[in-house]
Amino acid sequence: MASIRLETFLVPDRGRNFKGLSRQFAFTTDAENPMNKLDQIIADIKKLERELFDELQKKQDEYFYVIKGKKIHFEKETLRYHKTLATKLHVYLANASIPVMLTAPIIWACLIPALMMDVVVSVYHSTCFRVYGIPLVKRSDYIVIDRHSLQYLNPIEKLNCFYCSYFNGLIAYVQEIAARSEQYWCPIKHARKSNINHGRYHKFIEYGDSQYYQERLVELRKSFDDLPG
Repeated sequence: MASIRLETFLVPDRGRNFKGLSRQFAFTTDAENPMNKLDQIIADIKKLERELFDELQKKQDEYFYVIKGKKIHFEKETLRYHKTLATKLHVYLANASIPVMLTAPIIWACLIPALMMDVVVSVYHSTCFRVYGIPLVKRSDYIVIDRHSLQYLNPIEKLNCFYCSYFNGLIAYVQEIAARSEQYWCPIKHARKSNINHGRYHKFIEYGDSQYYQERLVELRKSFDDLPG
């Protein structure tokens, strides 16, 4: 059942000054039901994501490989077939356009700030999260390097895939660290809608809900029970 609460604010006297004037504004809350509609939608999305992951894992059987620990094993016949599909280096380079090849130094130059960001964020993560009591982010859940096992890729393609895996994984890893940091320091939703929100955003307090922010800030800083152990 929804409840009504009153908040008192100082308001300016026709834009001149506050002069101790106050008015009361009513806000509707759903205090008796913490799982509101938005939380239910988020829960449904996460359930669908798990189902999607399970379906993707079934592709192992379809493409004749198994995952053992961190290693991927293809059937021998499949490996032999894959090797016949790999493009020879001289053919690959001969077919590459010159403008694309000239962009290679620019692309790889991005690796330098990425490595610097990796070091700085990792130091912050491993030290400050322990102080704040925030659960650590498991790096291997985000940075996954496994495409080098594909024998139908030539050495250049494997190197490119390694770079893309690291860079995109790093961005996801940093985003999760930033998301948990934001939940600790500023768990408030934006007034203007963003095209993408991180996985902690649904826990944040509505923009402008001052009383709820004061009441729940300490609780939200510890609210990480939904994370996998």
